[in-house]
Amino acid sequence: MAKNKVILALDSSASPLLCALEARGKVYAAKKSGLKQEELIFPLLKKLFAGAGCALADVDKVFFIKGPGRFTGIRIGITLASMLNVLAGSETASATVFDALKYQAAGAAKGRVIVAVAHASRDEYFAQICDGKQQPLWLGLDDLKALLKKQKRPLFICGRGKDGAPLKTILGGPYSYAPAALNKIRGATLIALAKITKTPKAQVLEPLYLKPARFETGK
Repeated sequence: MAKNKVILALDSSASPLLCALEARGKVYAAKKSGLKQEELIFPLLKKLFAGAGCALADVDKVFFIKGPGRFTGIRIGITLASMLNVLAGSETASATVFDALKYQAAGAAKGRVIVAVAHASRDEYFAQICDGKQQPLWLGLDDLKALLKKQKRPLFICGRGKDGAPLKTILGGPYSYAPAALNKIRGATLIALAKITKTPKAQVLEPLYLKPARFETGK
């Protein structure tokens, strides 16, 4: 991507809503907690664009986290990307929560297999063992612990539990855990991923929805 293009990136898959903007080589980021993200996103974007001195019509590329997470939140990212593609001709790209956590943790993992984890609901979690072979899952806590225990390789776990709780206190075990700064997705990460991600057109607007653990187990 050429220099000085305007990049918009967002993660609306969970609270807080996170938006990031790069314009003229400078990164701006803002976040807002709350479940009604459809009401939060445009005031947040207005704040970002005002600070950067540009507008939605100036966006050359829009990047968003396509899941897993809240259905409505994921649809916000898809809708905004679709709108900007049609109205402003913006290039679109997307990635998963797991991709973002893996990107942040890569430098600290030191050869260990990264496991990206995010809270789903109650005692259930989204998780992916990021070895290029295993699929993302929605698991109950006991099943997640069992999955980790079966791994015969050193693991480096990143992400957060319910209300931001440290995963070390939830999962325990003989694993390495990412430091706090790497456990929540940052605006700079979204912009960095936007620059390197080229999603096939047929997949860019395809959300990642996972089946809840209670349906997988028949509970």
